[in-house]
Amino acid sequence: MSEEKHHHHHHLFHHKDEDKPVDDAVAYSETTYATDGYTGYAETTQVLADDPTPDYKKEEKHHKHLEHLGELGAAAAGAYALHEKHKAKKDPEHAHKHKIEEEIAAVAAVGAGGYAFHEHHERKEAKEEYKESHEKKHHLF
Repeated sequence: MSEEKHHHHHHLFHHKDEDKPVDDAVAYSETTYATDGYTGYAETTQVLADDPTPDYKKEEKHHKHLEHLGELGAAAAGAYALHEKHKAKKDPEHAHKHKIEEEIAAVAAVGAGGYAFHEHHERKEAKEEYKESHEKKHHLF
């Protein structure tokens, strides 16, 4: 077999689509030579246009996953804020520190809740786009 088929990248992580050939995509490839004192060639490939039909179901699932992560973050930060509030009452010597940490955790909870809300709307958009792309067109005239 040729050298091209045996060319492997040794990276820390392996992507499942890395070995698949790019069929319908438009790609830009560039080979450069290092002039900064290092020797060797570097090849860069950038995909400019991927699959022409987006996978709305996959996108919806992705946003649902991120929404749940946001909800989990909001719950965890809220629980930590309550924990710090309790510590502030029980430890009057360090109450100021605990109040500050409580406020920081409360802000983190609000931020995570906002992120979950944002992802919820992204998921709804993906669902609507899926419905629009799969609905039957009724031509009356």
